[in-house]
Amino acid sequence: MPMKVRKAVFPAAGLGTRFLPATKAQPKEMLPLVDKPIIQYAVEEAIASDIRNIIIVTGRGKSAIEDHFDVSFELEYLLSSRSKNDLLAIVRNVSDMIDVAYVRQKEALGLGHAVLRARELIGEEPFSVVLADDVIDARVPCLKQLCDIYDFFHSSVVAVMEVPPDKISAYGCIDAEPMVHRGVNDRLFRVRNLVEKPKASEAPSNLAIIGRYVLTPEVFDSLQAIEPGAGMEIQLTDALKHLLRSRPIYAYKFEGRRHDAGDKLGFLKATVEFALQREDLGGPFREYLKSLKL
Repeated sequence: MPMKVRKAVFPAAGLGTRFLPATKAQPKEMLPLVDKPIIQYAVEEAIASDIRNIIIVTGRGKSAIEDHFDVSFELEYLLSSRSKNDLLAIVRNVSDMIDVAYVRQKEALGLGHAVLRARELIGEEPFSVVLADDVIDARVPCLKQLCDIYDFFHSSVVAVMEVPPDKISAYGCIDAEPMVHRGVNDRLFRVRNLVEKPKASEAPSNLAIIGRYVLTPEVFDSLQAIEPGAGMEIQLTDALKHLLRSRPIYAYKFEGRRHDAGDKLGFLKATVEFALQREDLGGPFREYLKSLKL
């Protein structure tokens, strides 16, 4: 039987320059949406998709990520001694939720290079790639939706969403044919080609690739076979194009709402929407927003 997807790679070695000076001394993945760091939302999505083996690709200055998912003896002792059991449970839940392994990306050589750094920890089995900047609010976790497609076809699958034509140049884009899957014909596509950041006039579609992938291990050979692409970096999109020569790749228009938390405006929008969903904050925050003279 084909293996289930059990592992997720989280590339987290980027410098986070769009959020300077806030990211001068802390990883962008640790910026809080309400009261949880960005990366924790993505890790919780992986857990909800039955993936508990997490590989985080880090770089210089990223030790706060490791500390966040590690046990904090001093903090736990302090909370316990003061009988703050509700806060103690929150802290312990973070360190208990997953098994984490870390690997370093010593140079910023692209997303594809970051994924390739995890090869020895992945081995010969399918795996997922999660970009924590993309925070996705969905009834069924986006990663679970992709895993379900993988379980059906046993081939690589990428998450896509429709974007306005004037925005497509900021994304990887697919040329694909729609497929009927479980009675629905507007969500699943078989990929014919992938284009990295095309001009609006040259884009084959308005379907943009976002930060969720389920990949077969053959992609590692493709990552090693390709030459550096845009920015002299190893591009994951280029590796998928190479893989497409020998293996099918599918794209799935996921159900849910994606927030680009790697962008300042997207981060602010996500903060507002997640705060409004909170039982403890939603009501008062909504009233505050209504009181603003905008």
